[in-house]
Amino acid sequence: MEKTRILILGGTSEARKLAAGLAAREDLDVLLSLAGRTQAPANQPVPVRVGGFGGVEGLASFLAEGGYDLLIDATHPFAERISANAAIAAERTGIDALALVRPEWVPEPGDHWHIVADIPAAIAALGPAPRRAFLATGRQGAHHAEIAPQHFYLVRSVDPVDPPLALADVEYVLERGPFTLEGEIELMRRYRIDAVVTKNSGGTAAYAKIEAARLLGLKVVVIARAPAAIMTSVETVEAALEAIDHLVSPAMKRGV
Repeated sequence: MEKTRILILGGTSEARKLAAGLAAREDLDVLLSLAGRTQAPANQPVPVRVGGFGGVEGLASFLAEGGYDLLIDATHPFAERISANAAIAAERTGIDALALVRPEWVPEPGDHWHIVADIPAAIAALGPAPRRAFLATGRQGAHHAEIAPQHFYLVRSVDPVDPPLALADVEYVLERGPFTLEGEIELMRRYRIDAVVTKNSGGTAAYAKIEAARLLGLKVVVIARAPAAIMTSVETVEAALEAIDHLVSPAMKRGV
């Protein structure tokens, strides 16, 4: 039986769950691609490749030379470049493509959100007066905090910030989600946080900090997502599995 070849662009919990849902299928040959930015990635249920492709041309060549039938973009909502490259590469090679994009967070009653376009704007939104900020944007881009050294920063990331920030008043927490509401409240109280800076990553694994800030009455500076790449998309792993079933069905492969 000829197997359908699927390349998943991953790095998220959704990508891992999707791969797990496909791993046992004998009609599929699944490869999960990770960018390699995390030093110790979680174990994965399917074969993995690590590293970039070399832009659109490199990804298109990888898809064509590997004989892939389906490309799934299950990267982080803020991995804009790889998502854009994926959409173009799929179009160039003529293969089916699907994006798994977790829903955005939306403000609820009691939230004190200030929405900005990027990390520099988020740091600026903290204002000139010294604040105690929880920088929950990961290590990439954390150096932008150096433009406002008057604040205290609590920086949380999976891997260490390297080089460390050139700031006098900064502390680091190395943790991987998911996080609990109780844990986030305790963390914010321990460090006397009065403002949270976060990307609008969506999903449930990191939402506890939004809930904690709401309950504590804190300002939350939210970095908005860029417009999504043009690609058929779904919001859940279950919907992705259903879409994949449709795309790789015998009738679809025959063009019926």
